[in-house]
Amino acid sequence: MGFGDVSSDLKPEPNLSNHLMSQIIWIARHANRLDFVNPDWFLTAERRYDSPLSEDGHVQAKQLANRLKGENIAHIFASPFLRTVQTANAVAEVLDLSIHLETGLSEWLNPAWMTEEPQRLSIPALAELFPRIDTSYTSRISATYPETYEQMLERSGQTAKYLASEFASKDILLVGHGASVLGATIGLVGEIARTEVKASLCSLVKVVRYEPGWLLELKGDTSHLSEVEEVIRFN
Repeated sequence: MGFGDVSSDLKPEPNLSNHLMSQIIWIARHANRLDFVNPDWFLTAERRYDSPLSEDGHVQAKQLANRLKGENIAHIFASPFLRTVQTANAVAEVLDLSIHLETGLSEWLNPAWMTEEPQRLSIPALAELFPRIDTSYTSRISATYPETYEQMLERSGQTAKYLASEFASKDILLVGHGASVLGATIGLVGEIARTEVKASLCSLVKVVRYEPGWLLELKGDTSHLSEVEEVIRFN
């Protein structure tokens, strides 16, 4: 397990008896996506970079929701891409919570993957499909196309730190993408996350605040899934 704070990448293992647990940040990657299962979908899709979940992805999202049932999560934040909203919505239904759309958790806006800025459904359109979306919420961090890998890690890390601070008295769930899950975790625990975290589809990271720092307790757990991705893809 890795321990860190926002100002230092590496810390020795803490003596937890001397620290008070004050907050849990859960970070989940979206479930399986349709264009992974059917690559031809991309050829005719209206929004080519905004794939929905696949059929088995919906099953994974429900399994994630059941895993988090009973946890003391107060707020859910999700990237505004359709696959992350669908994943977050499955959890929100089980936990009876709203969804806050946070662009800081967005996909890596990589020009090598995307030949143009990705088109997504508007927030009103998403809210019509998913009434649990809180349309009064204003995203805290922006994501700008194009961006480098390090820029993506920085903005997703800043997002995790900002939300953890703003909602410091509450346990929260962040739903993002493979790359932004890693970036968010780095933002909290530091560089150790680069080698420790494996953000496979619908995996779960758990970071706990033990004053004055953070402890990485789950590093991409998939024990809640009946089927697990064999090759991890950060997209």
